[in-house]
Amino acid sequence: MRFGLLLDHQFPRSDDLGRHLDALVELTERARDLGFGAVFGIHHFLAGLRTPQPFQVLARLIPHSGDMLLGTGVYVASLTHPVQLAEEIATLDQLSGGRFVFGAGIGYRDEEFDSFGIDRRHRAPRFLEALEVIRGLWGDEPFTFHGDHFRIDGQRSSVQPYRRDRVPFWIGANTPATIQRAARIGDGWLASPNVKLNFAAGNLGAFRDEWAAQGKRPGTHHAPIARELHLADTDDEARRRADDYLRTEYIEYSQYDLDHFVDLYDDLMAKSFLVGSPATVTERIGRYRDAGFDTMLFRTFWSGMPYEMAFETLERFAAEVMPHFADDQPAAATEESR
Repeated sequence: MRFGLLLDHQFPRSDDLGRHLDALVELTERARDLGFGAVFGIHHFLAGLRTPQPFQVLARLIPHSGDMLLGTGVYVASLTHPVQLAEEIATLDQLSGGRFVFGAGIGYRDEEFDSFGIDRRHRAPRFLEALEVIRGLWGDEPFTFHGDHFRIDGQRSSVQPYRRDRVPFWIGANTPATIQRAARIGDGWLASPNVKLNFAAGNLGAFRDEWAAQGKRPGTHHAPIARELHLADTDDEARRRADDYLRTEYIEYSQYDLDHFVDLYDDLMAKSFLVGSPATVTERIGRYRDAGFDTMLFRTFWSGMPYEMAFETLERFAAEVMPHFADDQPAAATEESR
């Protein structure tokens, strides 16, 4: 089982952005030294909060990250031209010595698509074409592609990935149909922080079935999931400490019906979030491991939270939870897949 960070780099516009970026470096360094194996960034354009772009944030973190995987969780690939993405992803893979993972999704925010002049109804076909073009541009021969949204004539990316077996694509998806599609187009399904365990486990099984149906070798896919994480001595204390920050996160930055938010939030706390004592969190992580997940990306910091609280959770997790999973290895964490 690999454990990593999902950085929540969204900050109030009145805050000193430089201070926060420095804190992300410290958060990454502490996670590295404690044995965490990955650090991922989020992505949006035109967000209500200051949201630095993940490629640049991750580039800054490369020299501070040891041998951690670096990635996006997830990048809205339907908004950016695939020529730009192919060269930027390959550059990050070169800079990191082959440690980059491209987590990609189709996006959902109307304001992003409207501002880019892209019909939101076309986001899925644009996304699928973009991934095909990126891979084609990384090939050994000039690539030609004539699609509905992108046209390439006999071109190659000027930068190739560090790994000749290419950068892994982890696909963000939230419905059974798109999760099965992820098995056809990607190297793993990256489940989001609000997905409940039963849904996640069942759909990971469907992902595996589709993976096999495509003739892909069993056990070579990645199985990552993102979770909200906070630790304290007791479950009640952990919830009390995290509640204000998590509620703000899910009210302001997610698309929930506020009239039903209280019930939704309580359900997420019980079935999705890892907020509790070390013993409770250990038991819940065991369920994800038993369901087949091999990588867990934790958000331990949310906007407005003192960084010291995030540091404390990382340290307690490393000391009191991580040892229980020391013998577990990610199913796809082979040299070939890295």
